[in-house]
Amino acid sequence: MFRPLSHIRVLDMSRILAGPWAAQTLADLGAEVIKIERPGPGDDTRSWGPPFVANNTGSSKESAYFMSANRGKKSVALDISKPQGQKILKSLVSKADILIENYKVGGLSRYGLGYEDLKKVNPGLIYCSITGFGQSGPLSNRAGYDFLVQAMGGLMSVTGEADGKAGAGPQKIGVALTDILTGLYTGIAALSALSNREKSSEGCHIDMALLDVTAACMANQAMNFLVTGKSPVRMGNAHPNIVPYEAFATADQYVIIAVGNDAQFKRFASVVDMTELSEDPKFKTNSARVENRDELIPLIQKSLKKRTAEEWINAFEEVGVPCGPINNMEQVFVNEQMQHRGVKIDMEHKTLGKIPQVASPIKFAGKNLAYERAPPALGQDTKEVLFEIADISDAEMADLFDKKIIA
Repeated sequence: MFRPLSHIRVLDMSRILAGPWAAQTLADLGAEVIKIERPGPGDDTRSWGPPFVANNTGSSKESAYFMSANRGKKSVALDISKPQGQKILKSLVSKADILIENYKVGGLSRYGLGYEDLKKVNPGLIYCSITGFGQSGPLSNRAGYDFLVQAMGGLMSVTGEADGKAGAGPQKIGVALTDILTGLYTGIAALSALSNREKSSEGCHIDMALLDVTAACMANQAMNFLVTGKSPVRMGNAHPNIVPYEAFATADQYVIIAVGNDAQFKRFASVVDMTELSEDPKFKTNSARVENRDELIPLIQKSLKKRTAEEWINAFEEVGVPCGPINNMEQVFVNEQMQHRGVKIDMEHKTLGKIPQVASPIKFAGKNLAYERAPPALGQDTKEVLFEIADISDAEMADLFDKKIIA
């Protein structure tokens, strides 16, 4: 088993998705991740269901949502609003490398647990703050959720059917992608800061904002605007810079056609028995096809309706033109390529038995990541962590339980 981050300890003080996703990614890479949760409810997403995963008797359950972002972690239920809880947290910080939190700006500083407080305890600490709008600026004190930021960051302005078409209107992405991307950027930033610490011995405060990440990930759409001064618009499944590159109806279902260059288009035109298209000046180059898409797309659509999706997929595969079906999640997990890649794994949960998980997409040639800890039950590891890392004695532990500082 390959654990490249086995020497790293992470305190995950985040909830919901962005922070937990960053921490889970580090856990998959072998880091020891300690999830700090509120006694009682724990992470908000533990109750975000249905669906839930339950044991045979129904006495224990966890939401599928929570299960998606908390693999590989130890759970410590700790009340940081109490001085004793703050003292314990600082003890853990003194022996940690990375801390991830997504409280509102200044939220942890109220408890003496902000970056300026904790760097006194551990000058080498990498302190990652995740908020909707960042640690500074006129919107910094606002709460930010993925859906809101997909809208404010421009993502929804280019997602959905074009005006004038059936079902027109802005749409959010079907998964909290802004949270996921922020989690990944946070992991990249934290590992970069660790690399810098090896040279400087200094920690740092990383300021991650969902809005910043969304704008950065608009990629070519953002550059299209900056170059032209014209805001991109919703185009359904069409691509603003490549044609043909969208969903087409066949005789039985939709397929995706993704023609990425002129050579592919020439082969595409041959398969659909429209070789003349690849020689027509209006369609011969991608730039020309983008300019004349309104004329070209109906011609392609008419031809593709003549055969089934499977027939087209096989025909295009033979000549190297990218084409594929639009799979639902069931079809994704039964797909032979997905099964070969080991996308689905099973893990043993402390109270729920065997549970399914989606494996990390990070793969190292000839090596396998270690998946040894299922998403934890709330407070599952409180005693172990506080005894081994915070040096809490059995007598002190009992007192903390009685006072509900820990659970």
